[in-house]
Amino acid sequence: MSSIHVTTEPGSATAKRQAYSPVEAYWDVFQEWRKHEKLRTQLCRLTERELTDIGITRGEIDDVASKRGLAGPHHSKEWHRGALVFLMLCNACILVFASEARAQCTARDVLQARLTLKDDPGVRKPPIVIGSAVDVPVWKKIAVGTFSDSFALRNALNALGCGVGDSAGEVMARPAFTLSATKTELELVTVSAAELGFQTETVSLGQIHVRAQQLGFGLAPAEIAPQLRLQYLDQPIGEFLIIGMEPIKTWKGEPVILTVANGGAGLILIGQEGRADAEMFVGSRFVFLRSNEAAPAEAALIQR
Repeated sequence: MSSIHVTTEPGSATAKRQAYSPVEAYWDVFQEWRKHEKLRTQLCRLTERELTDIGITRGEIDDVASKRGLAGPHHSKEWHRGALVFLMLCNACILVFASEARAQCTARDVLQARLTLKDDPGVRKPPIVIGSAVDVPVWKKIAVGTFSDSFALRNALNALGCGVGDSAGEVMARPAFTLSATKTELELVTVSAAELGFQTETVSLGQIHVRAQQLGFGLAPAEIAPQLRLQYLDQPIGEFLIIGMEPIKTWKGEPVILTVANGGAGLILIGQEGRADAEMFVGSRFVFLRSNEAAPAEAALIQR
């Protein structure tokens, strides 16, 4: 953001203040509003069980999402009032022209005309379909095998203030949840179902796993989920990363997979439905193991 430094009159001690263009300030407000809406959308897609694991109810989604705020504390009441009026006008424009083929008065159109921006980083771009796991760079390296048992791992999560949902806690207590006996560093990647080649609005979990493995990605051990939660403390609000893993059954026999999330109420590890036919939003992001092997030739055929 550009700023103008204004100095005091000659002879006095140097003091500077920043004067921001109102349009630039309102652009910041609009961007914050977009983040609020993105977080709200992510939370609305969660099931009742996942929301319970996070510690909120569906009726609290708007309140949790809005805690990010629309402006910093240094702005005046007049600035806040003007910013809110500005957003209301933008929203009104969007609603009025939403059904018209040549809508011109959207919030971005107004701001872009005044700021002469060349690009809007918030505009969605079509996903680039992955051809092989070797084409995807390493997202993060995670150490496993650093705890003797799941109790020590759970205590480490509690010590850092990381929440563990009921389903996730139950999974970590099951015999099928095992820890590596030796300390190892694993390379992880994150991809969306859309980047795997799916074009429908939702796709089954089983199809996602099959497609990922055809491309050369590996399913992650269940230990990756709590270890990632411990080693990813700067996770942005609104991000939900589903671990590409074999599901673990609860005491009632329900298959569950784990998700590392920041839903606005803190860093948390939650469980979600792990049935092969469970429908996943195509924009959902998954964590898989990075593979250095080329994908099989038949993986070039994209399943839809």
